[in-house]
Amino acid sequence: MEMKEMFEKAHAVGMDALQKKIPTPMIVAQHANCMDDSSPVTKSWFVDGGVCGFAWVHISPARGPFVKWCNDNGIGHKSYYGGFDISVREGGQSLERKLAYAEAFATALRAFGVTSAYADSRMD
Repeated sequence: MEMKEMFEKAHAVGMDALQKKIPTPMIVAQHANCMDDSSPVTKSWFVDGGVCGFAWVHISPARGPFVKWCNDNGIGHKSYYGGFDISVREGGQSLERKLAYAEAFATALRAFGVTSAYADSRMD
């Protein structure tokens, strides 16, 4: 399988997982006194996408034909901690949606023989 085809199939699987993911919504509240949670709520927001965050697919070590193809095509970057990261750009700010994409993408890559691919994330 060509590297472009591998990427496109993994991306399609990731997008399917992202679209099927229904995040747990959250409510953000602003209190009259930001240092006192028992003070009256002055404003609140409903965030249907849940918590905000970032997700990516990490491949370590950063070598092999797939990593080379990604690097040559401007997809991903060397990780600060070693290896290679492909950031999830889809899913808006929703950590849950981005992580669903990254997990599905990494699972597809492992099925295609990129055995060191896994999903990672952090809350914003």
